[in-house]
Amino acid sequence: MTEAVVFEPKILGFLCNWCSYAGADLAGVSRFQYPPTIRVIRVMCSGRVDPVFVLRAFSRGVDGVMVLGCHPGDCHYATGNYYAENRVKVLKQLLDLAGVNADRLVLDWVSAAEGQRFAGLVSDFTERIRALGPLAAAGNPQGGGSPPEGLQERLAAARRVGESEKVRWLVGRKREMFDTG
Repeated sequence: MTEAVVFEPKILGFLCNWCSYAGADLAGVSRFQYPPTIRVIRVMCSGRVDPVFVLRAFSRGVDGVMVLGCHPGDCHYATGNYYAENRVKVLKQLLDLAGVNADRLVLDWVSAAEGQRFAGLVSDFTERIRALGPLAAAGNPQGGGSPPEGLQERLAAARRVGESEKVRWLVGRKREMFDTG
């Protein structure tokens, strides 16, 4: 008899140094239970997460990406989380165009005192990705071997859009141009 292989998602988390990373640390030292599916990259601010990093992660076989930052109004750099919000909105549109379900990317807020919240977010996101199934892309042996037709090419095209100087400028200036009047 063969055992059924249980899909364990590969999740990459970009965590803000000042709040979310401290919240993750609190979850660890408090021994809050959450799945070991997330690999953390500490960034100084969620607003510094380059969209190209997220797209590259998906093209290399990550099943989901979490961007976690300070609560709005509590950013150590004042407005970094607002920039993160704008970037994630654009990223979700690029993922849709590339044929990747935008639910594989999440942006949320965790303070340094919210270890339990961090554990809950990771648990919930892991279940969401399990329900979506593996993203069949390069480097993901659980993804069923070969990626869907053209997925790598579409992700590469999305990466090129994300690297475009004009697009980067527009996304970075959206808040000043439209949100502040």
